[in-house]
Amino acid sequence: MDIRGWSEMHPLNGPAWSLFFEYIANILYALFIRKFSNRVLSILVFIAGCALIQMAITSSTGDVVGGWSLDQTQLRIGFTRLLYPFFAGLLLSRVCKPGRIKNAFLWSSLLVVVTLSMPRIGGYENLWMNGLYDSLSIIILFPLIVYIGASGKVNGKFGRKICKFLGDISYPIYITHFPMIYIFTG
Repeated sequence: MDIRGWSEMHPLNGPAWSLFFEYIANILYALFIRKFSNRVLSILVFIAGCALIQMAITSSTGDVVGGWSLDQTQLRIGFTRLLYPFFAGLLLSRVCKPGRIKNAFLWSSLLVVVTLSMPRIGGYENLWMNGLYDSLSIIILFPLIVYIGASGKVNGKFGRKICKFLGDISYPIYITHFPMIYIFTG
């Protein structure tokens, strides 16, 4: 059943590996994490951020790619990729109230484009540089982008309908695009 030779836990739908980690996080949230104080969450965010930086800088590829297999190495990558965004997002939702930023959609879109347009940094002899860029993007830039986006205001009935539509289809497209790629490729 291994289609691409990556030992994926979901060989027919590669991106579904992230659901495995999301389910675990949500179960732990329902049982324990929701009761954590902001101080405990802050400590966990710090530890998870350090683990993310360490993994990215010392990885053999100089990035945070992986997590789709059920072996020790890939499970560590997957949980490390999960923990900082999960804990930081939870803490951010508790302590930061969105402000009012004019043209928030424009600014957050520009930040996303600039962040994702950056090619790999450092080359093969300095993989740690790309690992540092990847981890700092996840730790600093992505929460900033979320805050800016949350601080915007959608004006007009048409704009709200478009935003709702795009929000409604974003996850279904993410979770179904790989089977469509397999059909197209076949």
